[in-house]
Amino acid sequence: MPPALSINGLRKAYKDVLAVDSLDLEIQPGECFGLLGPNGAGKTTTVEICEGLIPADAGEVRVLGRTWRESGPDLRQRIGISLQETQFSEKLTVEETLRLFGSFYHRPRPVDEVLDAVQLGEKRRGRVGQLSGGQKQRLALACALIADPELFFLDEPTTGLDPQSRRQLWELIEGVKSEGRTVLLTTHYMEEAERLCERVAIVDHGRVIALGTPRELVSRLGAQHVVEFRGDDGRGAALAADELSRLEGVLSARPRDTAWLLESSHAHRTIPALLGFLAARDIPIAELVTHRATLDDVFLHLTGRQLRDG
Repeated sequence: MPPALSINGLRKAYKDVLAVDSLDLEIQPGECFGLLGPNGAGKTTTVEICEGLIPADAGEVRVLGRTWRESGPDLRQRIGISLQETQFSEKLTVEETLRLFGSFYHRPRPVDEVLDAVQLGEKRRGRVGQLSGGQKQRLALACALIADPELFFLDEPTTGLDPQSRRQLWELIEGVKSEGRTVLLTTHYMEEAERLCERVAIVDHGRVIALGTPRELVSRLGAQHVVEFRGDDGRGAALAADELSRLEGVLSARPRDTAWLLESSHAHRTIPALLGFLAARDIPIAELVTHRATLDDVFLHLTGRQLRDG
């Protein structure tokens, strides 16, 4: 089978920015693939080109083995799209909205089936304008589902949602995955990519800077834990990175504002060594936090910025 999505040498520039810079990707059928990066990294532009919404300046995109130029009408019947924000007619009911979207496709899924899948059955006669933010995002996913698509494009589907609504949407996406459908998901939430995606590409300034499974990317970092500390009243900000890097278990040390981030192979050894190091210099600790290394730490290691930084 051909790749569900193949991107080769993709480039897109606007007047004041190069949004996508020679990007290459390949997504296999049945895979949930994540494009991970901060706002402005080029994720949405890439997805909009893949969806056939905007043209590329250079490069080739093949969706389900075909190009938009040769097979546009057919491809529109085979993909489902959920945008960052979908503008619905707020006076229509949920059921009317779904029937409207279903009318765009030759073989739509039954409305009742889709309503059950997104857990909006009780809201079917409610007007869209009365839905909460999380319910509107579920309706947007329902409008993509009703096409019975082979390939889903989900562009930051949980941005702006509260934690409970976000987790509800994760469960719905996991349901889509369980049906064997291919999903391209863009997000800047590291925990979202780690939970939902078999593979991720970390994108920055329109380029792929890391590619692999979430576990592979974290393992390449070499650190099992990240220790963050801040000295009281800003003390400690002037410490030298080479001194901290020599502490037991520390693989690298980098400043962030008035704090320090230590990538550690053995946090249980690094923390006592750090406490002794600071005590010897009479630096009291205002804050000490440790966590297991994540994709956010991978991005920070590669770029010096956090995923949610613009």
